[in-house]
Amino acid sequence: MRYRRLGRSGLEVSTVVLGCMSFGDPDRGHHTWSLDLEASRPIIRAALEAGITTFDTANVYSLGSSEEITGRVLNEFAKRDEVVIATKVHGRMGPGPNGAGLSRGAIMTQIDASLRRLGTDYVDLYQIHRFDPKVPIEETMEALHDVVRAGKARYIGASSMWTWQFARMQHAADLNGWTRFVSMQDQYNLIMREEEREMLPYCLDQGVGTLPWSPLARGRLTRDWDEATARSENDNFGGTLYRQAEEADRRVAAAVAAVASERGVSRARVALAWLLHQPAVTAPIVGVTRPHHLDDAVAAVDLTLSAEELSRLAADYIPHQPEGF
Repeated sequence: MRYRRLGRSGLEVSTVVLGCMSFGDPDRGHHTWSLDLEASRPIIRAALEAGITTFDTANVYSLGSSEEITGRVLNEFAKRDEVVIATKVHGRMGPGPNGAGLSRGAIMTQIDASLRRLGTDYVDLYQIHRFDPKVPIEETMEALHDVVRAGKARYIGASSMWTWQFARMQHAADLNGWTRFVSMQDQYNLIMREEEREMLPYCLDQGVGTLPWSPLARGRLTRDWDEATARSENDNFGGTLYRQAEEADRRVAAAVAAVASERGVSRARVALAWLLHQPAVTAPIVGVTRPHHLDDAVAAVDLTLSAEELSRLAADYIPHQPEGF
């Protein structure tokens, strides 16, 4: 495993982040495909043994049980200062005005609830899961700053919004001397590259690290196009993605398969390696439900693609309407 600074911050993360949406009580929330505690434990332990230090979850994943499982297993197998724990706030966790969103009340309520579930005094990275147009930007940024000042989070990050919204939030922090975002978690993979237009150049310019979600396009880049999985058939949110330019996307997926075949490696390894070659990318967030998923992710770190291979993988992309936020 290798490690990188998250943007210009001092926070060092593994170049593969383990996405913890896969872990949680399948009877809580809408993630019926998630792994319970006993099924999650060996995967998290194997990730630690492979050198992965960074774990990304959210309060809404399986209605908090992802945080519970992630925190419990990390407490079993790692010292707190040896791992980077990231979680998120925005989605609805309960009734009332503080049960969702990015108001001061919601942020203060939800950070304490996340810390209880994770079994820790602080998170390394506290991220807003989406932009909240109903709350003044200044209220959100000051509340996040106070979370950091209270020692409940060491850094803050954002996820999935328009670049102008992200820039406004950073500007509000600068004007008031509040904590800036050090990271952007956005959707970025070989069949959804719209972030290359504005967000990724902005992050490079501003020294913001990026942690792409869905780096394998919900598995579209790892299997034959028409092949289904238990998750693809039951993932309500994922089912809304990657339906815009099917013929072009099929060609991109075919290019991944061709390069993988020539190299004698998995398609997942090739698709993740492509991301790791992109200058704005710090580390992709990889969801794992089987041991070979983890093996592919770790192996991708050491796969160097040629200029010709990179060109082939990118050649068939066509513009898409941004989605997922």
